[in-house]
Amino acid sequence: MKYISIISLVLITACATQGQSKKDKSSGSYTINKTDAEWKSELSDLEYYILREKGTERPGTGKYDDHDEIGLYVCAACGNPLFNSDTKFDAHCGWPSYFQYATDSSVVELQDNSHGMRRTEIQCARCGGHLGHVFNDGPPPTGLRYCINSVSLDFIKEE
Repeated sequence: MKYISIISLVLITACATQGQSKKDKSSGSYTINKTDAEWKSELSDLEYYILREKGTERPGTGKYDDHDEIGLYVCAACGNPLFNSDTKFDAHCGWPSYFQYATDSSVVELQDNSHGMRRTEIQCARCGGHLGHVFNDGPPPTGLRYCINSVSLDFIKEE
């Protein structure tokens, strides 16, 4: 019963965006496209730095690193459902970590070769906001660790 409200929210969001595709890697288009000035006016300086400039918050400082309420984590920029709380785990890395995203419309994965490393960047599939990275050292059933900046997230507590 506790998952009904989260599933309903995900379905409502999916219906609202039906007909809109997630990022087309060849064209770079998202379903929410705003100018740099629009993002700057809507986001805090730290949100802008992380979500739009691909920054990273300091480890252990994020509000969702040690957070264990039941609900849904959504994109702080656009509200897109990203991760269910039952997929969150403590990876002891200083950032909130999840082993699976919420829906097929949650995230897109892009190659990131910055800082002399080869990683997979995670972006919001709706607005293109930088969320973090995914690594192959997570728990079953996926073996993945989506390492996400708390600043990139908002939380909807289950009622």
